[in-house]
Amino acid sequence: MNAPSNKRSRATPAAPVRVERVQTGLRIEKRVLKVLKALAEVHDLSLGDLVEGIVLHAFDGQCAFGADSLGRIADLKRVYGLDLDASASHLMVEAD
Repeated sequence: MNAPSNKRSRATPAAPVRVERVQTGLRIEKRVLKVLKALAEVHDLSLGDLVEGIVLHAFDGQCAFGADSLGRIADLKRVYGLDLDASASHLMVEAD
């Protein structure tokens, strides 16, 4: 017998899903964090909720953002001077 699936169907109404959250000391590039905080504010989410949503979408091979949000992200990247993209993800090293 297969284990029960936590996968949710988009056709069914959303019901709360109980989870256990933990505090973490995540290190992240400074400008990336500024953009994430600003985006969370725009969507009236906590930073943790935003990151969870992004990660869960990525785990499913989906983009977490629609066209409007992607445009907002591009604007915020300009505001905060974030010139990194996915190609930099495995190349970043600590500044001296």
